Amino acid sequence: MKKIRYLVKNRLNLLIGGTIVVLFVIMALFAPLLSPYHPIDDADLMVSEQAPDSEFWFGTDSQGRDILSRVIHGSRISLSIGLVTQLINTFIGIILGVTAGYFGKWWDDLVMGITSIMLSIPSLIFALAIMALLGPGLINVFIALGLTNWSYTCRITRSQVLATHSLDYVVAARAMGYGKKRIMFEQILPNIIGPILVVATLGVAYAILIEASLSFLGLGTQPPNPSWGGMLSNAREQFFTAYWISIFPGIAIFLTVLGFNLLGDGLRDVLDPHSVIKD
Repeated sequence: MKKIRYLVKNRLNLLIGGTIVVLFVIMALFAPLLSPYHPIDDADLMVSEQAPDSEFWFGTDSQGRDILSRVIHGSRISLSIGLVTQLINTFIGIILGVTAGYFGKWWDDLVMGITSIMLSIPSLIFALAIMALLGPGLINVFIALGLTNWSYTCRITRSQVLATHSLDYVVAARAMGYGKKRIMFEQILPNIIGPILVVATLGVAYAILIEASLSFLGLGTQPPNPSWGGMLSNAREQFFTAYWISIFPGIAIFLTVLGFNLLGDGLRDVLDPHSVIKD
């Protein structure tokens, strides 16, 4: 019974998180079809700051633009930044982690030293420093976030490589004359991909939060392009008079991050062979 309850609980996290993520991905892919208005061009000051009603489900902003349409199109920016930057971070982390764990010696010391430095600096602070050098803009956000969150993947990958370095199938591959590159990326990596996948999933949620923070500070996606963080920033002065301008982008950020966190949590418990079933 404990095992059944354990599986149901974690499959439920996986199901809920996966459903939320899939819905937002569909919303981003089909944004032009799902949005009732154009997020930028359809601006009408005659209906500015109009409360949610049957015509504008999420209300309008100070320029008379439909909030629902801007939230839908904003998902494209948030998800693309989250997925692409985490893909870059995962690639960097895997390369450094696998090579450091396999070769060891001075290369391991160097990689782990850099990783420790990266872990000691908050990602947001590091991203802000890069954005201060490069300037605001969507492309610069990709660069900043793609270079700031690889350390967790690197450390997890290295620890998994060290744990499998002396296992029978790796020893057998060496005895058969496999090259180092083949052993690392064809023998070891496929068998440690589970924990890396979990870290990558959680990293997407973190990247979305960082992007929203940068846009909120005016360093991310520039107006009039719709961005959830930018929408929150523009709505600060109207919070008490037109709460809907900020509440719906905030809900979108919350649900997206919740979905990826639940998905990562479910993947962790399902893929981890050492999970302990507790009462």
